[in-house]
Amino acid sequence: LSPFMAVQSSFWPFLVSLVLFSLMSNLVLWFHLKLSFTMVLFPGLLLVTTSFLWWKDLNRESMIGYHTHKLEVSLRVAMLLFILSEVFFFVSFFWAFYDASLSPTIDVGMMWPPKGIVTLSVYSVPLLNTIILLTSGITVTWAHHSIMNNYFNKSVFSLGITVVLGVYFLFMQWVEYNEAQFSIADGVYGSTFFMATGFHGMHVMVGTIFLFYVLLNLVDCKLLYNHHFSFEAAAWYWHFVDVVWLILFISIYWWGS
Repeated sequence: LSPFMAVQSSFWPFLVSLVLFSLMSNLVLWFHLKLSFTMVLFPGLLLVTTSFLWWKDLNRESMIGYHTHKLEVSLRVAMLLFILSEVFFFVSFFWAFYDASLSPTIDVGMMWPPKGIVTLSVYSVPLLNTIILLTSGITVTWAHHSIMNNYFNKSVFSLGITVVLGVYFLFMQWVEYNEAQFSIADGVYGSTFFMATGFHGMHVMVGTIFLFYVLLNLVDCKLLYNHHFSFEAAAWYWHFVDVVWLILFISIYWWGS
């Protein structure tokens, strides 16, 4: 038998690409006040649903033995390359932020933060969210060690805490956005702040959904100490989200204010 798996026909990639295109198109139109937020929420929910179903198919293939060792190595490399692409995605936001903040132009009053911008307190919600994400990084590592040592109850408990912390982070970010005295339309500061923190929040949401899906598999006893790549992929993604937040906190919230 071949150590590699012949990929079967699937309509999920095509469907997910359509949903992503619809989501981004509606998001741009929402920015220009030409659509209601409901038209953004609907493709977002579709994206979550299709992602769950796609992951379910991949999990089924793994459980019936299609994912050989060589294929798992390929999946690990693919996940690392995906995270690398996400790194460069956020590099563009940090580049824009530092380009504007290190040499502020006359348009923003030759100062940073720009004249008239009331920044958020770094010691309020941003500091709390930093503690939340650092704690979640510890709990997801605890879950990994528990899975490796076949501690079922500890792995479920620690991974459940991680998911709850992810949801709590998103709630606190929503509170922060409501308290902010500036918007995405307030020049370069508002656009760089909300684009960087907003896309990070979206990644936290995706990571939380990913971890919740892995938690469901763990409860169903579908993860083994020597066969749990889905958890490892979710954990790598979560640690990447943690690192990006630390850079955001130091750059935009602390130094930028």
